[in-house]
Amino acid sequence: MVVQRLRCVNTCENGSTLDNAISVNPGRHHLMVSGVSGGETVCDELSGNHSEMEKTPAYSERRTSARIQKLKAEKALRLRCREEALGSMQEGVIRKKTRVCQRRKVSAPPTADENKGSEGGNVDDNKCSGGSNVPISSNDGKDSANDGGDRRAMVSTGSTEAGMEGDKSSYALVTKTLRIFNKHYLHFVQEEEKRCARAEPNRKSTKGSISKMMETNAILHPDKRFGSIPGIDVGHQFSSRAEMVVVGFHSHWLNGIDFIGKNASKFQDFSGYTLPLAVAIVLSGQYEDDMDNCEEIVYTGQGGNNLLGNKRQIQDQVMERGNLGLKNCMEQNVPVRVVRGHQSANSCGRKVYTYDGLYKVVNYWAEKGVSGFIVYKFRLKRLEGQPLLTTNQVQFARGRIPNSISELRGLVCEDISGGQEDIPIPATNLVDDPPIAPTGFAYCKSIQVAKNVKLPENATGCDCKDTCIDPKRCACARLNGSDFPYVHRDGGRLIEPKSIVFECGPNCRCGPGCVNRTSQRGLRYRLEVFRTPKKGWGVRSWDYIPSGAPVCEYTGILMKADEIDTAHENNYIFDIDCLQTMKGLDGRERRLGDVSLPTPLDKIDDHRTDSVPEFCIDAGSTGNIARFINHSCQPNLFVQCILSSHYDVKLARVVLFAADNISPLKELTYDYGYPLDSVMGPDGKIKQVPCYCGEADCRKRLL
Repeated sequence: MVVQRLRCVNTCENGSTLDNAISVNPGRHHLMVSGVSGGETVCDELSGNHSEMEKTPAYSERRTSARIQKLKAEKALRLRCREEALGSMQEGVIRKKTRVCQRRKVSAPPTADENKGSEGGNVDDNKCSGGSNVPISSNDGKDSANDGGDRRAMVSTGSTEAGMEGDKSSYALVTKTLRIFNKHYLHFVQEEEKRCARAEPNRKSTKGSISKMMETNAILHPDKRFGSIPGIDVGHQFSSRAEMVVVGFHSHWLNGIDFIGKNASKFQDFSGYTLPLAVAIVLSGQYEDDMDNCEEIVYTGQGGNNLLGNKRQIQDQVMERGNLGLKNCMEQNVPVRVVRGHQSANSCGRKVYTYDGLYKVVNYWAEKGVSGFIVYKFRLKRLEGQPLLTTNQVQFARGRIPNSISELRGLVCEDISGGQEDIPIPATNLVDDPPIAPTGFAYCKSIQVAKNVKLPENATGCDCKDTCIDPKRCACARLNGSDFPYVHRDGGRLIEPKSIVFECGPNCRCGPGCVNRTSQRGLRYRLEVFRTPKKGWGVRSWDYIPSGAPVCEYTGILMKADEIDTAHENNYIFDIDCLQTMKGLDGRERRLGDVSLPTPLDKIDDHRTDSVPEFCIDAGSTGNIARFINHSCQPNLFVQCILSSHYDVKLARVVLFAADNISPLKELTYDYGYPLDSVMGPDGKIKQVPCYCGEADCRKRLL
């Protein structure tokens, strides 16, 4: 972990500049809806998930032989039997976990008897939830969440910021769970790339990752619940259906309807209710009869459609499972979570899923669909009193993604790099009047070395040709624990944070396309520097950034730390404390991961005290876009030390990687990692700087 000694820009509300130490703590798809997903990678089995696969007769617009028809019918039957068996297994797991995990208990609405004559009960009794409560009225045609009625249920629909488990908020728990999933996912991707030598998305990696999460009891909310999920507000975006599964938001990664099965009636929580009951649905155009008007939707029930994903109905639907769950929700006033999936060309899975809030089922009917088969239709209305919808096609709460620099409002500089980067970096300012551009520095895309700093000679490197493939033969891979730290997927992604990463260098015989040179390829995403109201300049991306992707290197002047001019305040000094982090000194968090240092840690000669880094990067007068990235107590980037041309850990390169799947227009941040009261000002007094990151787990102070 790299800890910056003095900061980046963070300004107070009155506009005065604050020191913003630059970051460092280490951190952290593709399906569809109504029924079974189409148009994305679809898996036909998933351990621990009870996806509903309907028995379907062979269907094709062209004539097929009787033998082929029989094989297809038998396969569909096997799939349904397998999924029903898995569904029973999962309900058995739920019963077991209720006795062990008190905080993950299934939350149920009050029973019908409890509802009579009452003002309302809390549908979500999970103690982690701190959201506002909205009463769900009886189905009398009114769509207001505040209307009265004979029977009312209370559901959490607002912010879950107050939800805590231990010392972490519910938001932090969601983030942690998704990071664990992404790590498992990339490990499976790596194994698949070794086996098949390909980088395209593969269903096995996603399925294996979810199964791994289930095996290790890492699913955040393994038991199903009504209402909102702690840590997931309206507008939350999922990069894949699998992400919904691992946080317990929607447990079917194939089916559009997630529901609580009849077996749950054995629990006291559901003793007064008729099961099944639906808890969530996903809309993404899988069925040809779906209608979506945002505030009101007509949802086609599940079953009877072509499993190949062309949306055609090939048999009648049946009032059972998810369909029956929606009907029972209407009759018992139970709200349903609604997620919308939309195509997104620049996202990892070419699709994003946005949570749009709670809806109530107001009525249902059966009719002949477009293809002539019976389908069930369910009309749902959005509850009032919730945040505004964030999806109508693909819209983002933070604004619309610009297509070009000319569309930007408040443009003050078209390219702060002056053409040095392959992708222009515009700067915008809608805060200051008159607007000003970033000034006071010279842009440099690579490290500048001070005259009195001598870099070690270039390492020998590996003798791989063209690209490194076999980790057992590659000398650089052997330094990384006999495996490559990256996968090829999405242009190269780091599988997980490591104490140090050894990349191929100038003396290696592999070419620039080698996966072990991932961080050396410059900017890959369209970034923008923008003015914030309280934190000075910040950085955001116009593109989706997948977890593990390199964002940028921290550049400036590489110099000795004891030669910094302390007479003048410099907010852009970044200490290279890779050695101290690897030793776990001064409370630094040591990272797991096998590495083989050419020189053992206890043999490295550090002329300074162990706890003080010998070298630093000064980006005060010259640097790149990394100098503008702000601090956050719950960041979406992490710092990774990398060695490529030499093996001196005290002179490692500092690169920022994505800790999460980052949506467009979301500010990029990382943790500066300062212990409180650890920094002295020029006057010799302890510096105290407030933090304005706004996260649920904010420490309130940067220093």
